[in-house]
Amino acid sequence: MIKKELLFYLNKVFQKQENVPLLDALEIPKNKDHGDFATPVCFTLAKIRKQSPRDSAVILSEQLNTDLQFKKIAVASPLNGFINMTLTSDFIWSSLCAVTIETPDFPQSVDSILLEYVSANPTGPLHIGHGRWAVMGSVMAHLLRYTRHTVSTEFYINDAGNQITTFYNSVNAAKSGNPIPEDGYHGAYIRDLAKGDKDPLQMNLDDQRQTLERIGVTFDQWFSEKTLHDSVNTTLATLKENGWTYEKDNALWFKTSQLGDEKDRVLIKSDGSYTYFAVDIVYHDSKLKRGFTHLINIWGADHHGYVARVKAAISALNTTKNKPITFSVIIGQLVHLIRDGAPVRMSKRTGDMISLEEVIDEIGSDATRYFLIEHRADTHLEFDLDLAKKQSSENPVYYIQYAHARLCRIFKKLEVSLPINCSDELSSLVPAERHLIFFLAQWPEEAWSAACQQQPYQIAQYCLKLARLFHAFYEKCPIANTDPKTQHQRLSILVKVQEVLQKALSILGISAPETM
Repeated sequence: MIKKELLFYLNKVFQKQENVPLLDALEIPKNKDHGDFATPVCFTLAKIRKQSPRDSAVILSEQLNTDLQFKKIAVASPLNGFINMTLTSDFIWSSLCAVTIETPDFPQSVDSILLEYVSANPTGPLHIGHGRWAVMGSVMAHLLRYTRHTVSTEFYINDAGNQITTFYNSVNAAKSGNPIPEDGYHGAYIRDLAKGDKDPLQMNLDDQRQTLERIGVTFDQWFSEKTLHDSVNTTLATLKENGWTYEKDNALWFKTSQLGDEKDRVLIKSDGSYTYFAVDIVYHDSKLKRGFTHLINIWGADHHGYVARVKAAISALNTTKNKPITFSVIIGQLVHLIRDGAPVRMSKRTGDMISLEEVIDEIGSDATRYFLIEHRADTHLEFDLDLAKKQSSENPVYYIQYAHARLCRIFKKLEVSLPINCSDELSSLVPAERHLIFFLAQWPEEAWSAACQQQPYQIAQYCLKLARLFHAFYEKCPIANTDPKTQHQRLSILVKVQEVLQKALSILGISAPETM
């Protein structure tokens, strides 16, 4: 990884200097004129040495300039102490060629991760919001595995409770020709289920599974809530034994306020029934008992207030403290479908909500996945159905896939046999070439950052930026009509573009077409 390699060289020089703190991070300046990387280390050093930040920066820059790996080490400006670094093209290229794109040398994680996502009620079809959580979870799983994490994925089936009784009552009413109860499920799908001979709940689950598979979303485990109910008393007994519960108003309460929640929560109501939270505690207890050390949940925006209480439960349940248990939640915000510039709220097919299946039918799997992952999870998403169908550079997924198809066309036209031996070193580069190889060299850090920060959208953004740089390269850097050495150099660069683009698209679960 180019930053890691650069930090190694920097710290090697810094160790020769008294009181210079070792670096663990670098910044990329927003202004390209300020170099490839920058560090504010001189502000810390200035306090230690009682110098101005600029004087500290000048001294360190002189030392760093003796290293031939760098083209230029400069103080950012006379007014501050940032050290800006511009790397030689050969240094960037050697770093890029040293990386095996398929399996970069990421640190091996010791955590056993359980990633739970979607977990929609099995009482109806999946909507576009479920699709967003499904794609986020799918990309997150691919990304974690790529960066050498051990991950299992799980769909939690809410197949117990009042909503299941209401669901069956609704189907049975439709089956017998009676009006569906006022508090029942009134979607057109209920009448479709009533026509079947199979268990309607299982029919819905099968439908959800098939819809998810259409966009490449699968799970290692489909976990049934019903299997937990025999364990509720055991888990609550553990909480009682460790002093985390008390009785009040004929109900059993959990002291969640002592563990970071805003107030205590009821576990067993005064009528003797369990709260949903109680069962959810048992579910997370089962995750711990199965040996997982890092739990990641992807929830909808309506679960935002639920995070603190579940964290409290995990903290209370982790009684042994022999191994640290970490818990994180990705909150997925709402999706608003747009067509002809206006919100789409109702399905033409059923008069109900727009289902995820209908969106897939209209725009396909690749576009569905890309548009659901292209922005941060915590932002509201406006999903433009018209844009998703355009076959032009306006459509980001088309633009990215066209970049791959264009690469394949170049290799075919020039009868390039892949893989080819990349150039050992580069001759002078035009800006479009240098910008491209520098961006490619950052791929491992981008993937690692996205995984560690649990921000899978960064992979989609990386793909789009890479496509832009490649298309700019294609326009400014002739390949066919140039001398053999330049042609080989540019083909070597394009081989790396294809390797990175294919890997990034595979993490996104999006195809890399050879022709378009």
